[in-house]
Amino acid sequence: MLIIKKYITLSILILMLGCNETPNAKKQITAATILGNPDYLAISYGGYRQKTRDIQPTIAELKEDMKILAAMGIKILRTYNVQLQQAPNILKAISELKEEEPNFEMYVMLGAWIDCQNAWTDLEPNHEVESEQNTGEIARAVALAKQYPDIVKIIAVGNEAMVNWATSYFVRPNVILKWVNHLQELKKSGELSNDLWITCSDDFSSWGGGDPSYHTKDLEKLIKAVDYISMHTYPMHNSHYNPAFWLVPENENTLSDKEMIESAMQRALEFAVKQYDSVSNYVKSLGVNKPVHIGETGWATVSNGHYGPNGSKAADEYKSGQYYKLMRTWTNKQKISCFYFEAFDEQWKDSHNSKGSENHFGLITLNGEAKHAIWDLVDKGVFERLTRDGQSIKKTYNGDKEALMQDVFVPPTAVEFSMSHQ
Repeated sequence: MLIIKKYITLSILILMLGCNETPNAKKQITAATILGNPDYLAISYGGYRQKTRDIQPTIAELKEDMKILAAMGIKILRTYNVQLQQAPNILKAISELKEEEPNFEMYVMLGAWIDCQNAWTDLEPNHEVESEQNTGEIARAVALAKQYPDIVKIIAVGNEAMVNWATSYFVRPNVILKWVNHLQELKKSGELSNDLWITCSDDFSSWGGGDPSYHTKDLEKLIKAVDYISMHTYPMHNSHYNPAFWLVPENENTLSDKEMIESAMQRALEFAVKQYDSVSNYVKSLGVNKPVHIGETGWATVSNGHYGPNGSKAADEYKSGQYYKLMRTWTNKQKISCFYFEAFDEQWKDSHNSKGSENHFGLITLNGEAKHAIWDLVDKGVFERLTRDGQSIKKTYNGDKEALMQDVFVPPTAVEFSMSHQ
């Protein structure tokens, strides 16, 4: 009888403890739980409206953008530097939105920009020595991660900072390794949350997926030091620089224009998958088992240069939309986070050339028009009562698919491409 009473008492105690749990208690949100989770779509974000970053977006403008992205199902943003005020203001804007609406969810992959000595100056860049500015940049990123631990879930040390074609500023892997190790030590000491993930966001080749010249001991150490690999892949850029996959093969010359375009976009997806696999396989070859996510990929909708009508004919809204859908479908199925580049068009990137491709990677135009990639979201009404700079979110081309297709070009054949490059 005594045993039965003890059992009943213990059962009541357990039940009481369970009842004392907060009804609204949420599962701890960490990088480990949101990266690779299709319910947490990711995107690269810059909120600049003007032709210069000297004019920073306001908190109100940033909050407007956050609401638009949240309506699209985006829950993780990627930023690029903390030298300017935009990143701190984004965190403030998200924090205010969370106070206004407790269920509002948005997390940030906070970028810390890394340069070599003499980067962006008239002096010769010294790729063997890092910029003296890097120390302050890392310190600012740490301060923001500590101030907003509920929002900042990842710190990325550098953006395309190890790839050799970034001639203005790239550094050797040992510099990135130094700062990744520094941040990991801050986690161990308790100054930063142990759940905060540290990475570097760089080109697939920088992560060992391409030229073997990148396969260095320092890169191996870096792969072992980061919490996950954030790699970039750009089939659109390669439609000019490495076009073999893009050109219409001879056996497709009898297809309709539409069929040739669709086939080219499938090849673009396969190109991205191949680059992803090359990085993943290299990481595994080192005996490392860590997640590989896509820190950047995208497709411009306008180009008067390499990717336009007189170039590879890659840039237009239809192909961009197809690429977006193909990438989201593949990455969601494989549980790969894809920080798609990018949320909104930004005109500062090529301020002297309005039709330069760098200005036109957004899913949404400067004046708030949804490009073809997300016309379906307009149809679903997700943007109702939302505006950007006073403009409601409507479809580009007034939703006229035939008008949109008038601006679409079939990729060139090998002969056509070689003639245009003579």
